[in-house]
Amino acid sequence: MNETILAIKKEVKKAISGKDDVISQVLTAILAGGHILLEDIPGVGKTTLALAMSRALGLAFARVQFTPDVVPSDITGFTVYDKEKGVFRYRRGAVLTNFFLADEINRTSSKTQAALLQVMQEGCVTVDGRTYRVPEPFIVMATQNPVGTAGTQMLPEAQLDRFMIKVSMGYPDIDDEIDILKNRETSDPLNTVRAVLAPEDLVQIKQEVSHVFVDDKIYEYITLLASASREHAYVRLGISPRGSLAVASMARACAYMEGRNYVVPEDVQAVFVNSCRHRLVLLPKAGLNDKDSDLVLLEILKNTRAPKVGR
Repeated sequence: MNETILAIKKEVKKAISGKDDVISQVLTAILAGGHILLEDIPGVGKTTLALAMSRALGLAFARVQFTPDVVPSDITGFTVYDKEKGVFRYRRGAVLTNFFLADEINRTSSKTQAALLQVMQEGCVTVDGRTYRVPEPFIVMATQNPVGTAGTQMLPEAQLDRFMIKVSMGYPDIDDEIDILKNRETSDPLNTVRAVLAPEDLVQIKQEVSHVFVDDKIYEYITLLASASREHAYVRLGISPRGSLAVASMARACAYMEGRNYVVPEDVQAVFVNSCRHRLVLLPKAGLNDKDSDLVLLEILKNTRAPKVGR
């Protein structure tokens, strides 16, 4: 595996115990140029993961705690009149940073969510007719509590589709939780996380990832998986073309992290569930048969033949 990738993971693991797979998936999405949605109950380390990852990558960080009173201008910025000079000046919004943490995104209004998700899609904000580009690299990590938690509302499918992956932290196991308790007795492990990269280094790595070779057979494999989701008996809305693009991008990043300059079917399989679980809308009968999105996607993987690609 790439030494730089190993160094980044090592730094993040100083603050996050026992979640190596989550760290890998989040880093893969970042290298693929995507945004991340973390869904889980409060207190399992979502915010800590965001802080640790931004520090290890050497990125400017901003955080907004999304509550019902947060308005779009808090995100995008606004103009104010300068009486002394007789001109309007732009006050930067929180989103004009490298790594933006939208904490509990499903607690705020739909209008504010839409303002953020527009920036995620277009890479810029428009305020009073003037456009301001976000800096490069630009990463959004949004956290949300499970739907049904007090004060939450579901993100619409069109907004969920803007996230490259959706992952959950989950509870730590016994040994990892003991480590968490011991490591925080006298200090905060976040303070020990050091930058491995500079922002321009991450931009360069993302360029390298975009040039990882994908064989036509791999593209066909991804398309067949997406098509199978649209025809599945338990699915109302399947994987969109944007979802297929996300799988391809994630597969490139996965190959890069493994030290290869070409994608193999195992890369697609490694990223497929996390890239697509939030893109499916299931029929009511799925719940009646104890099927969730993950089980449906795993079934699709099992029933879709992987191609043989020369190595």
